[in-house]
Amino acid sequence: MKFIKFYFILFITLFLVECLIALYVNDSIIRPYFGDLLVVIMVYCFVKTFFHISPVRAAFGSLTFAYLVEFSQYMNLAARLGLQHSKLAVTVMGYAFSWVDMLAYTLGAIIVIIIEKQRGNTFKASII
Repeated sequence: MKFIKFYFILFITLFLVECLIALYVNDSIIRPYFGDLLVVIMVYCFVKTFFHISPVRAAFGSLTFAYLVEFSQYMNLAARLGLQHSKLAVTVMGYAFSWVDMLAYTLGAIIVIIIEKQRGNTFKASII
């Protein structure tokens, strides 16, 4: 495990952008879709902060995490856990499954891979 400051700064920046979107944006594009796209990139940056793994592996892991969160919405997990009245739990876990969200997550992972490839990051599979 190695701490990489570059990814951590990106993670914090994206986290703040996500917070600003959640607090101040109430539209039909930025908040529901762009936020979902950014969250995969944010999770990717968090993973890359601590783990020296290939960009594809980190992007795939981040995408899988996002899919699992969306699947928990499909399964109505917040209500099943009795957390449907918790604003924090509903904000983090979400409350409505959407295939468009899945598409936004996937686009986020694709964007990460394209950017990393353009940056010249190695795509050799390195294990943690």
